[in-house]
Amino acid sequence: MPHSTSAWPDICILLAACAILAAALFSFDAYFGGGAAVLFLCIALFVRERNLKREHDLEAYFHDVVSQIKPVMNYAVEKLPIAVLIVDAEGTLQWANRELGTRLGLNESPKRGTPVKEFWPEMILKPIWGMTGEYIFRAGETAYRAEYRPVPVEGLDEPLMAFYVVDVTEYEQLREDFAGSRTALAYIQIDNYDEALQGLVEAERSTLASAITNMLDTWAKDHGCLIQRLNEEKYVAVMERRALDQAVEDKFSILDQVHSLKGAGKLPITLSFGVVTAEQQSIHEAARQALKTLELSLARGGDQAAVVIDGKTQFFGGKAQAVEKHTRVKARVVAHSLREQIEVADEVFIMGHKNEDFDVLGAAMGVARMACYSKKPVRIMLSDMNEGIDKFTDMMIDKPEYKSLFLHENALEEMTPSARALLIVVDTHIPHMVASSRLLAAIPRRILIDHHRRGDSIIENPQLSYVEPSSSSTSELVAELVMYYADDIKLSRFDATALYAGIVVDTKHFGVQTGVRTLEAAAYLRRAGADPVLIRQLFREDYETNLTIAKALASSTLYDGGLIVASCPEVQPNIQAIAAQTADTMLHIEGVRMSIVIFQLAQDVVGISARASGELNVQVIMEEFGGGGHQTVAGAQVKNGSLEEIKDRAVEIAKKYIEENG
Repeated sequence: MPHSTSAWPDICILLAACAILAAALFSFDAYFGGGAAVLFLCIALFVRERNLKREHDLEAYFHDVVSQIKPVMNYAVEKLPIAVLIVDAEGTLQWANRELGTRLGLNESPKRGTPVKEFWPEMILKPIWGMTGEYIFRAGETAYRAEYRPVPVEGLDEPLMAFYVVDVTEYEQLREDFAGSRTALAYIQIDNYDEALQGLVEAERSTLASAITNMLDTWAKDHGCLIQRLNEEKYVAVMERRALDQAVEDKFSILDQVHSLKGAGKLPITLSFGVVTAEQQSIHEAARQALKTLELSLARGGDQAAVVIDGKTQFFGGKAQAVEKHTRVKARVVAHSLREQIEVADEVFIMGHKNEDFDVLGAAMGVARMACYSKKPVRIMLSDMNEGIDKFTDMMIDKPEYKSLFLHENALEEMTPSARALLIVVDTHIPHMVASSRLLAAIPRRILIDHHRRGDSIIENPQLSYVEPSSSSTSELVAELVMYYADDIKLSRFDATALYAGIVVDTKHFGVQTGVRTLEAAAYLRRAGADPVLIRQLFREDYETNLTIAKALASSTLYDGGLIVASCPEVQPNIQAIAAQTADTMLHIEGVRMSIVIFQLAQDVVGISARASGELNVQVIMEEFGGGGHQTVAGAQVKNGSLEEIKDRAVEIAKKYIEENG
């Protein structure tokens, strides 16, 4: 880069060359040399004068240009069609150009010291302070893109922030129009079609089917959808994303509206939806995903809509109890498939959820009996937290046939499951809730047997999945599988008692979620030798347990809407069963519709036990904490959380749910 604009150094070099030439001429001829010297002096003086004038003119030009830069810059910034703001750490305006006033519809920009929240409360300041980036915010009907970056200022602890705000309303409107026009596919199924029509004459069947179709047609017309009936109980609907957003906003009110239609025995009609928005995938891929989403909705008990938006699954509805199927055809088919899987395995492992209860133990022992019938080595994995069943397991340890049945995770260090090992998971389908994640990872061949409503998280790629939310318990499901596994299979007294205890626990002594098949399974187990007297002894509570329940009840708080919440802050044996009993007890209080107990399960684990009357659904609340269950009975376990913080969050979510669902 040149340090000077003067040409004089270059001219001096040329003059020196001319002087040498003149000297050379003088050496040949004095007259010519003298003339050349005079000419050289004249040229040198002329060139020097011209160079000085040129430098003076150039300097004057530069001075004029520099003197105009600041006004030009100020003019450009003031007239820039972008609002520029300089904001301090307190969120007050330090400087802004005139365009800010124009954007706000004012004659001039707000004065220095004005809080930004006064004119643009939607602007984000604190969370992005000191960073560089951009975001979109809306002020009324106008959308703005704000680019931001820090402005270091000497003498200030925190930098100022510069915001460059551009009106992008047209772009955002175009983007929203495009997003709203994306295609959404919905598969709709009548959950209880066969049960609702059973016993009706043909005219009544036609009338009910027509009423369901007319109600769906009306709903589709109101939302701008195209709906087509595929068969007697299934429909497909095509809609735009904006129509889906409308359905989400009214929480799929069609689910409640269709309850007004009654089938045989005054059974209300329920629907299940599986809805997917075609974003980047093709219509064909979206249709396959919508079918899977419908299966998820049905696996959760039906009467709900499972909607996949932006890759996240949302659930709506789910207020009605899952309908018990009167036929055992599925149980017979599953039992046949289960036997096939067991007989091709080298060994069988069984486990349930952490902190096992009697439903896990009963189901596990029933499955173990089927594996023993097929002459397969079988082991039941127990977690380290199983105080609720230790009385029963202690009784079996002395029996030769059960001596080596149970194992704990530390035993896996000395053994490796074979390549053809089979893992059967009972009473849970959520990966992080199993008794041993290590065993789950070690055995790829898995079978799921569960009665909880399916959540978004599920053990992947099972060889067989038997999830029936209409069943009272997993023990009931396993008892039916035992019936169809083989004609000559025999349950021992301990097997039958464990299965019976699982049903008793989950039905609250046959008080809730008890159907015809529940009682038939219980009768089968009684004939097999189940001992109610032994179960009564197992369920007896000691003084400390009753004292803990009393303390929890005394600490409970009753909120508007029928919500009651209690806590058990101390870790103690059998705390999960204590919390469940406390929740059950509180639900019997007049006016209570939902009870929640927060308890310290371990030093780093907080448990939640929730109960509800039939009009509310605690499963959707527990799913917020990574748990699940049934509409009226659910729970969750949260790692590395504060009991009080989790309690406050549970109260907030529950109150919001009650407010929205009445």
